[in-house]
Amino acid sequence: MFNSYNVKFYHSKALTSPYPGSHVERSPVPEDKVGWLTEWKDYNPVEYTAMSVLAGPNWADPQINDKGFSPKFNERDGEVERRSLNGLYMVVNGRPRNPVGRTGLTGRGLLGRWGPNHAADPVVTRWKRDGSGNKVAHPVTGKNILQFVAIKRRDCGEWAIPGGMVDPGEKISATLKREFEEEALNSLQKSPEEKAELEKQLHKLFSQEHFVVYRGYVDDPRNTDNAWMETEAVNYHDETGETMDNLLLEAGDDAGMVKWVDISEKLKLYASHSYFIKLVTEKQGAHWSEDPGPEC
Repeated sequence: MFNSYNVKFYHSKALTSPYPGSHVERSPVPEDKVGWLTEWKDYNPVEYTAMSVLAGPNWADPQINDKGFSPKFNERDGEVERRSLNGLYMVVNGRPRNPVGRTGLTGRGLLGRWGPNHAADPVVTRWKRDGSGNKVAHPVTGKNILQFVAIKRRDCGEWAIPGGMVDPGEKISATLKREFEEEALNSLQKSPEEKAELEKQLHKLFSQEHFVVYRGYVDDPRNTDNAWMETEAVNYHDETGETMDNLLLEAGDDAGMVKWVDISEKLKLYASHSYFIKLVTEKQGAHWSEDPGPEC
């Protein structure tokens, strides 16, 4: 799964410098040296874990050699899920090893957990419609245009799927719904009555048949040799548009802005989100690219 052909997708953002939220430069890793199977005796990565992680918040592990910390890697460790969606990962000198390869940086950076850090990304879609309620087709491809709810991240200013981290002991399905409510509907600022109404309307959308777009490792700028992001991206499609028409989008939590965005290959999105969105258009038979390109 992680051969050199896939390095571009799996490992490009995870090699970028400076590391997010810092001035730390990763040790450069040539493309042919990313994989651990390639011997590289002179590999000398930079060690970095952000102060926000070292401060010991409840979402973060202690340092590996801290007294009393004995994590059970590749297992469900109490409430913390330390299993990877991509199968078993190596643990070398007590530290998990990034299954895709070298990143030029050890430690955890901004990530709380050693090993996999689990997220969930709800892709909520509807068809673009004109003033009369008819679906709008792209003038070149003739395929209908799909829209999705996008947030503008406060941390980096990039547009993204309104996802977030899975809380310890939380089911993925609950994370998907909670993150959408918090980031795209500002549920944390709502009164109990407003929140109950939101829940009622969203239940219909989130309990219907859905499409698991992707499960696994994510090429993310926060990844390190010892900590990495994994996600489950799930598409909830509002075919008639009636459910989402009644919900006012309102940015909350980590979001700076929120809006319906027309989907096409021209979108530049955070981390691997463009790839997830492309998979959704393929599933729904929607417009993606004006260039037919080779079928692959």
